[in-house]
Amino acid sequence: MRWLLLSLAIITNLAFADRIKDLTEVAGVRSNQLIGYGLVVGLNATGDGGNVPFTGQSLRSVLSRLGVNVDGVISDFDVAGVQATSIAAANVAAVMVTAELPAFAKPGQSIDVNVSTIGSAESLRGGTLILTRLRGVDGEVYAVAQGPLTSTGVEVNAAGDEVVIGVPTAGRIPNGASVERMVESPFNRSEHIVLNVRTGDFTTAKEIVDKVNTVFGDETAKAIDGVSIAIRAPADPNSRVSFLSLIENLDVNPGDPSAKVVINSRTGTVVISRNVRVTAAAVTH
Repeated sequence: MRWLLLSLAIITNLAFADRIKDLTEVAGVRSNQLIGYGLVVGLNATGDGGNVPFTGQSLRSVLSRLGVNVDGVISDFDVAGVQATSIAAANVAAVMVTAELPAFAKPGQSIDVNVSTIGSAESLRGGTLILTRLRGVDGEVYAVAQGPLTSTGVEVNAAGDEVVIGVPTAGRIPNGASVERMVESPFNRSEHIVLNVRTGDFTTAKEIVDKVNTVFGDETAKAIDGVSIAIRAPADPNSRVSFLSLIENLDVNPGDPSAKVVINSRTGTVVISRNVRVTAAAVTH
């Protein structure tokens, strides 16, 4: 029965075309990765302690910027009259903070951040990330993050046994970062909009070009190669968005995938399948 449903789904799929939106991506419209270094405070003695020197150095730097003088003796292990090099704080952990900045994200919007330890901290449960700058690959600050962590990991030690569920040394802050800078995109500045076919195919590229030119006039779209298609777009941003929306919803018949050899393990039958595109909807059945 399952194979029958799968076959029907495949045959049904062949009768319908795909939207250009499902076959392509707009060049330059993508997310960007951000990274930063910060401190998580408020841990229940599960932080780095004095085992990681740069954690104490970072905490000292933060306190100094806040007007707290920490140049004197910090603990009994410090020699009197000698400037301490680190702070042994068991409730502090050094972490790396990562985030994904969506395309067209504007200043003031919020994005999620992921926090992971880089020292000897045992758990981030109950911790709070203090203000951390998130930078892009160009070194510029694009967002700042701060807030209480959500950590699903649990670690239990009792009677010599250890039970670990999840990863307690990693956490997440939903909407924990505020966007401070917008990433420049060529979408509103370039003369052409470039569509990249997700699965490079010369036939698919030709079908898209022919469809766009049929609807909007000759020379509107030109194929650069088997992946990229350049489309002349209006200069006005509002008209450009509307124009791209119309293009995305055009239906085309993409090129057929390469033939595949399918072997039936029960009967040993070898079948060469062609002109069949299996969709996610078909597999779920």
